[in-house]
Amino acid sequence: MLYRVEGIVIRSTDYGEGNKIVTLLTPTHGKQGVVIRGARKPKSRYGALAQLFTYGEYSFYKSGSLGTLNSGEVIEPFRELREGLEGPAYASYAAELTDRAVGDEDASAFLFRQLKACLAALAEGKDPAVVMRVYEMVVIGAAGYLPVLDECVNCGRTEEPFRFSPSAGGALCPLCRHRDPAALELDPGVWKLLRLFAGLDLNRLGSISLKDSSKRQLQLALRRWMDHHLGLNLKSRNFLDQWERHGELLGRPAEEGTRESRAEPETDDGPAV
Repeated sequence: MLYRVEGIVIRSTDYGEGNKIVTLLTPTHGKQGVVIRGARKPKSRYGALAQLFTYGEYSFYKSGSLGTLNSGEVIEPFRELREGLEGPAYASYAAELTDRAVGDEDASAFLFRQLKACLAALAEGKDPAVVMRVYEMVVIGAAGYLPVLDECVNCGRTEEPFRFSPSAGGALCPLCRHRDPAALELDPGVWKLLRLFAGLDLNRLGSISLKDSSKRQLQLALRRWMDHHLGLNLKSRNFLDQWERHGELLGRPAEEGTRESRAEPETDDGPAV
């Protein structure tokens, strides 16, 4: 059967003599594996369609588990995300997280749009520490593991301050925090951001300026949550962690002391965050 789909390359591996197998995230057919013959050859007409992060239109025949590319066209190559170190580090993490955390049956049109928006935001130079936290929450939701954030997961009380407990399933109130002594104490502003990110469409993301302490708390909370519920060992995350630590050691310009702010609206149908 011949398929014609839009897709984003979330995995690309060598296959045989000069070929590639790509995994596409599509809005209509979930995740699809496609063989692109000759993609590794220098003069391949379809080499660009096999590169990570490429957003394109793919026409392929499929009779088994893998399809074979018939034709295709690049819509957006996201070249910026293959240059330097920072762009590839964050985009590779987004792609691998999507590939590993979300099953074929959960790869929806919404997830496709969110990944495309994530890559576009990174290419535009928006703060990757914010973009990735929002996208992590999108993936957590797609995988079916969103935390309870508005009430105590144990008793249902809404009294704050909460503690954040991956093992319990989200928020623990002051009376129930003893159930997880390792639960994280987060700033009130970080709680607000977690709740915001849990329902945020990345296409509506404006420019958010966060304190370094808020970024660290958000990262820690979501990393612990994903470690507990998804249990993934991602090569891209290990590299990204090293990259971020290296940046801190080199003394990147700190944002400590900047105010968390709202950007001007970027769309006509409502305010951006």
